[in-house]
Amino acid sequence: MIDNQALKSFIESRLADTDYFLTDLTVSAANEIVVEVDHPEAVDIDFCIELTRAIEQAFPRDEEDYSLEVGSAGITSPLKVAAQFAKNVGREVELLTCDGRKLKGVLDSADADGFAVGVETKVRKEGAKRPVTETVSHEFRYADVKWVKPVLKF
Repeated sequence: MIDNQALKSFIESRLADTDYFLTDLTVSAANEIVVEVDHPEAVDIDFCIELTRAIEQAFPRDEEDYSLEVGSAGITSPLKVAAQFAKNVGREVELLTCDGRKLKGVLDSADADGFAVGVETKVRKEGAKRPVTETVSHEFRYADVKWVKPVLKF
């Protein structure tokens, strides 16, 4: 079986001098390798081909056979790493917290520790007859949510 840590280190070294970043790496028991990368703007197919060839050269298939898929994280795939959150600041997202709450709002900020989402909420002001809609910021650590997905609008 391919050494997951060695493969991850190799991929991260190849991405080090680029704007690309690793979002996910899975190596199954059957040596099926799936590499997901992302970029602040867009993932170029030619870059995926270059990375595929570099991996195949560094981990020869005649020593250990495997299948390899290198691609981008899907547009509606859950965000997995801090760089993806930073890339999506200002976009509408949907999230599910670990305690089961489902929220939808605008990703306001993201850093290495967590992120904040502005959610439109009806708030009853003191003395007011009707509630008004305000944007309330909710802060989360990455471990506090099960998933966060960009909302696709057409």
